[in-house]
Amino acid sequence: MKIYGVTGWKNSGKTGLMERLVSEFTARGLSVSTIKHSHHSADVDHPGTDSHRHRQAGAQEVVLASRNRVAIMQELRGASEPPLAELLGRLHPVDLVLIEGYKREAHPKIETFRKASGNELIAPNDPKIRAVASDTALDLERPVFDLDDTAAIADFIAQEVDL
Repeated sequence: MKIYGVTGWKNSGKTGLMERLVSEFTARGLSVSTIKHSHHSADVDHPGTDSHRHRQAGAQEVVLASRNRVAIMQELRGASEPPLAELLGRLHPVDLVLIEGYKREAHPKIETFRKASGNELIAPNDPKIRAVASDTALDLERPVFDLDDTAAIADFIAQEVDL
């Protein structure tokens, strides 16, 4: 599977770009999966549901299956967060896996940047960032795209991973 990342600081436009890229690539006929890193204690389950009750009772893993989707919830219960490579290995094969976050991992990435956020660019000090998608003009030694030019960004990523 081909992998490519979207990284940047909080409120820089990562999730919006991810959403648009998934739509763009699937419209091009490609199969796409995503991995999103979160620094928060994310929970897709809700108190009172049967699956939540199973987890609260101590289950290590709960599989919730229906005719529309399957969700697998794994409780780490003090174990270390699984490395990105392990998470990638759990995915079913697709044409492209888009990864949101994981700034320090070695895969190629595009950085999202919004001037109003007040954050510094990551790209000048990180060769794994191959391009920047920005809401302002930037003078860099790598490609800079308009943050809203999804087609051009998708073209760049497709060329980078040979899709």
